[in-house]
Amino acid sequence: MGIHSVANACAHLQNASRARLGLTSLPNTKYNLMLALAMHRAGFLSSVTRGGPHPPPPEALLSYEEPEPVTNENVATRRIWVGLKYWDNQPVLKKVQAISKPSRLVTADFKELSRVTRGFPAGMLKGLSLGECLFLSTDRGVLEAREALEKKVGGLLLCRAS
Repeated sequence: MGIHSVANACAHLQNASRARLGLTSLPNTKYNLMLALAMHRAGFLSSVTRGGPHPPPPEALLSYEEPEPVTNENVATRRIWVGLKYWDNQPVLKKVQAISKPSRLVTADFKELSRVTRGFPAGMLKGLSLGECLFLSTDRGVLEAREALEKKVGGLLLCRAS
C-alpha cells in the first residue's frame, strides 16, 4: 500500500470540494477505492464508480457496473469517479486531513478508538467533534471509526473528514 496515495487522495478531495466540483476522479488503486466507498457509506460522497479517463454519463453514476472491462491495455487509464455532495450550497466534505504519512504511521487499538469517538484525546490523536469522521485501515478493509468499534478492531489511521 502506498500511504502517500491516500494522502494525495485526501488533498484532492478537499481541493475539489473547495472548488465546488460536482464530479472528480482519483487514481484507480485499491486503497483509494476502499477509502471512497467508506466515505460514501459515511455520507460525504454521493456516488463512487470506476471508469475510464473521461467522466461517465450521469446515469452510469447510479449503477455499480463497470462501463468497460479492465484489460492489460487499459489498466493504466482507469479512474475512480467520485460525486461530491452539497447541502444549502455548501460542501458536505469541508476538510479532509491525512493522519498517517510514510515516515510516521499512526495506529490505534480498540480502547484508543473508543476514547477518540467519544471526543476525548488518546495519545497524539485529538477527539472527534460533531460531524467529524475518522477513517482507518483494518484487516476488514477501510472503515469509519464507529464501524471499527462495532467490529471491535483497530488499525492504521488514514484520515479525518468533516
